[in-house]
Amino acid sequence: MNKASIVIIGAGISGLSTAYNLAKNGMKDIVVIDKQYLNSGSTGRCGAGVRQQWGTKLNCILAKRSIEFFSTAKEELGYEKDIEFKQEGYLILSTSKEEDQIFAKNVKLQNSLGIPSRQLSVDEALEIVPHLNPKSFTSATFCKTDGHVNPFLMSEAYYLAAKRLGVKFYFFEEVKEIVVNDKQIQKVITDKQEIMTDKVLDAAGGYAKEVGLLAGIDIPVYSENHEILVTEPAKPMQGPMVMSFSKNIYCQQVPHGSFLMGRGNPDAPHSHDISSSWKFLDEMAKTVNHILPEVAKLRVIRTWGGSYNLSPDHQPIISDTEELPGFYIACGYSGHGFMFAPITGLLLSQMILKQPLEAYAKELHIDRFKNNTTTDFEHSVV
Repeated sequence: MNKASIVIIGAGISGLSTAYNLAKNGMKDIVVIDKQYLNSGSTGRCGAGVRQQWGTKLNCILAKRSIEFFSTAKEELGYEKDIEFKQEGYLILSTSKEEDQIFAKNVKLQNSLGIPSRQLSVDEALEIVPHLNPKSFTSATFCKTDGHVNPFLMSEAYYLAAKRLGVKFYFFEEVKEIVVNDKQIQKVITDKQEIMTDKVLDAAGGYAKEVGLLAGIDIPVYSENHEILVTEPAKPMQGPMVMSFSKNIYCQQVPHGSFLMGRGNPDAPHSHDISSSWKFLDEMAKTVNHILPEVAKLRVIRTWGGSYNLSPDHQPIISDTEELPGFYIACGYSGHGFMFAPITGLLLSQMILKQPLEAYAKELHIDRFKNNTTTDFEHSVV
């Protein structure tokens, strides 16, 4: 029977970041298990954007810390390729006076935390993205240090760095049971082996709730399908991610020229469905034609769905658990786990290795829902 200091369930970006940070800080015998392959879940289906323009202090801090890492990730991880980190900003469109006021409040919060966002008039926004329809929005906010990272390359960088430090990965292997006796984790049983361990990290993305239940932990999250499309490549025409919460769209031209764009479905059932629909394509086409008519002329190559794992306050759960020592959680990112991954791995390594924990981390604890201590709800989600 194999032994491990910790079993990490899920080889998406959160599990990879945590495995790397633990190994970097000296932990040995780290095992990562995934029922499919590297990046097969939410990470490999995300929109690749990284932003700091949030409406809650907690999400702003997590995003700012993570973007600081992305800027040096290639060197830090010893990665030979380019992770395609580009900082050409996020331009977030407002479509009403009420939203203008919310954005003004958000910018004030962001600026107080050192995030260089600013509020723009329609004319100022058009200077940044000239092909916007000026009649489609009332104002905008812009942060020049927001941008794009390639999720596949970033994940590979973490994966290779973790492997060099001795982390073991098992793919196409499904966790079937987490054996607990006397409130102590004893072992993890998969469809291929048994691993003795007293520590488990649930980084299973859309399946985080189900993994929690294997250990007797009821995590207050649910998953739903969000859809994305990619277009044919075009000449460089848009630097920033253009985004609108009220119009339900984000749209970015990636380094190789294609546009990635996605939207949520307010009627999406709680499920693990990751299919794509004609309704999504139809609604997206109408929205893009209204906001970005030049982009609407491009042909669509393919569409897909991905799992958003949502928490009650749309802020992540990065936490240990009082009822089961040794069980840790990284989920509930509400569609933004990729952009928060660097700080996720750092905070979890601090928790697991019993190192001094950054002060704000206590606000990410799962018990905030049980104790009703969560005070902020993140509205800035598509």
